[in-house]
Amino acid sequence: MKSLEDLKRLREETLKKMTMRYVEDGMRIQVGMGTCGIASGAKAILSHFLELVEKNELKNVNVTQVGCMGECAYEPMAELIDASGQSFIYCSLTKELVEEIFESHIMNHVPVKKYLLTTRKG
Repeated sequence: MKSLEDLKRLREETLKKMTMRYVEDGMRIQVGMGTCGIASGAKAILSHFLELVEKNELKNVNVTQVGCMGECAYEPMAELIDASGQSFIYCSLTKELVEEIFESHIMNHVPVKKYLLTTRKG
């Protein structure tokens, strides 16, 4: 950061991300980027989610990375959290699975149960 304006811009961007959970039909996608996740290909998974969100011009979906998700054997993993706080953890992801999950869960609000590790109410 080189100026107060840069700091203000960063603050506004962060506030928008924080309030995403209150957007109607909003969703947050968190990709596990701990050591095991990265070694298992999580960077490509994160990039693919970002590409799909951008391609579909979704303003109510926030894609972010998080650290260790605690289930090394199931990496790469992503957690989708909907506007109500419901959490869905998908595991053993590939680009093809991301596309299927994106189309079904993100675009049509229908979780793909066969790829879920777990769900929980936030």
